[in-house]
Amino acid sequence: MNHITGVRLASLTKLPLASAGAFAPALALSWLLTSTGVCSAQTAPEAAPALLDTTIAAGEADAQQPVKRGLAKYNEFDFGWTTFRIGYGFLVDYGTASQDDASKQQVDVDPDFGLRDARLIFKGKFRTKRSLSWTMGIMYDGGTKDWHFRQTGLMIDVPEISSNFFIGRTKEGYSQYKYMVGYDIWTMERSPFLDAFVPIMADGVKWIIAAPKRHMLLNLGYFNDATSESEKFATYDQQFVYRLVYLPVVTQKGPLAHLAVMGREVTPDEGKFQAKSKPESYLAPNYVDTGKFDSDHARTLGFEGLYRDGSWLVGGEYGWQWMDATAAGDPMFHGGNLSVSWLVTGETRGYNMVSGYFKAVSPTRTVFEGGPGCLELSLNYSYIDLDGGNLRGGKFWRITPVAKWNLMDYMRVEMSYGYGVLDRFDLEGKSHFFQARLLTGL
Repeated sequence: MNHITGVRLASLTKLPLASAGAFAPALALSWLLTSTGVCSAQTAPEAAPALLDTTIAAGEADAQQPVKRGLAKYNEFDFGWTTFRIGYGFLVDYGTASQDDASKQQVDVDPDFGLRDARLIFKGKFRTKRSLSWTMGIMYDGGTKDWHFRQTGLMIDVPEISSNFFIGRTKEGYSQYKYMVGYDIWTMERSPFLDAFVPIMADGVKWIIAAPKRHMLLNLGYFNDATSESEKFATYDQQFVYRLVYLPVVTQKGPLAHLAVMGREVTPDEGKFQAKSKPESYLAPNYVDTGKFDSDHARTLGFEGLYRDGSWLVGGEYGWQWMDATAAGDPMFHGGNLSVSWLVTGETRGYNMVSGYFKAVSPTRTVFEGGPGCLELSLNYSYIDLDGGNLRGGKFWRITPVAKWNLMDYMRVEMSYGYGVLDRFDLEGKSHFFQARLLTGL
């Protein structure tokens, strides 16, 4: 694909920040459904290059296929009426921190080693005239020490309107980092802002509209907690979510520019909300925390921009959440991250042009094939501010270099060091974080 001019979005910059994003879904929906030359989200062009994926299935990022080598060819079956694929994930973490005196007065971090995540994933495609794929995920949560259903539901292809509909439990669709599988992101953890405000799962319906030839896509979703009230991710009674992605530059292995505006209209669970987040270390306690406060509505707005050129990837996102909470002074919270990643061994991250996310890294030659595997080095800066209204949840920033060694498509070792500063309780505490991780998945 060549560079294209695409649709003009400059007029959005003339609108107030809190309302500019609200017009994006309506404008994009009208353009996508009436434009000529729109490609079906389910139908890939002939000989579609692996680095530009124009396919979609239930589970989206969780459903992406590893390269056919090693054990991968033994976990897929065809029963005639449906295909069937078995996958798994296993992740263990080690974390510790060195804190100054002020930091120890704010929060105490102990060395810890534990199971972060273990999951079984089943997926397939029914043999029906209209494409109908399914997925079911069962995950052991190291925090709750219990098993939970995760990405589970049906994806229905509606090529007549260049759309796919997912019904079930899935990711909201807000943010590149939340769209991707946590195993596949280039940072060690998602940003504290995302963890504080955007749940990892939600139950409802997602409408995915894609025009790969136009380099645009739009996700719309409605979710509620009717079937998930007891889940820890059910922090809202209902959510309406949108994300509009535009790719002004697209090439197979070279430059690719990803721009997005995203937003949410949400109703906090039972009229109460609590924003809290860990310091990008799963085994550490929360560093920022507003405590529970009354709120009957909130609005989220975010922007993301990422640029890939061969082995390099740079970019980030920033977001704001406005709370309707009179007693708390109607607080506004904000945060985001900026990162750069380099695949030292020369690989390039693929990109899915239907859902709008970067794919997992696949080594050119795995260690078990006599190669070096894939070495990825990244540097990430994150920030969160939970001081808003009359609430003082704290401000925290952290800078983190990370090294990831992909031995093969579904085995990786990660190590990171992080330096973070917490401004809370009228103290400024400094922490040095040390983390290590082993993960495998198929």
